[in-house]
Amino acid sequence: MKLIRPGMQPSAKGPATYFTGTVRIDMLNDPPPPARTSCASVTFEPGARSAWHTHPLGQTLIVTAGCGWTQCAGEPIVEIRAGDVVWCPPGHRHWHGATATTAMTHISVAEAFDGRNVDWLEQVTDAEYLAGAQP
Repeated sequence: MKLIRPGMQPSAKGPATYFTGTVRIDMLNDPPPPARTSCASVTFEPGARSAWHTHPLGQTLIVTAGCGWTQCAGEPIVEIRAGDVVWCPPGHRHWHGATATTAMTHISVAEAFDGRNVDWLEQVTDAEYLAGAQP
């Protein structure tokens, strides 16, 4: 058994190649093979979001604080709040992040397939993102 206490692992800045704005990633668990599931707490400051991406085996998001937006390709932007759980099916193109005015934190749980748990695509444009601010 391995016990991971808060502060034992350093926080990481979300890289600009995969995120827009200020994003902090705190790995909660990233066990060695044969385990395939990892989880992280991800905090998006207002205006921050992920790039479009997919997951080969899907992804679960558990919103723990704040208010954010998520969108699946071809669908409207959906508001997500603390307590919400989102399931993104395998291969489903989507993005998620904070609203324009409110930070959001979620726990991301994803299972790896052939050593990868995410396939990053292009950045979400400001126009795509700001469509969430429209009434």
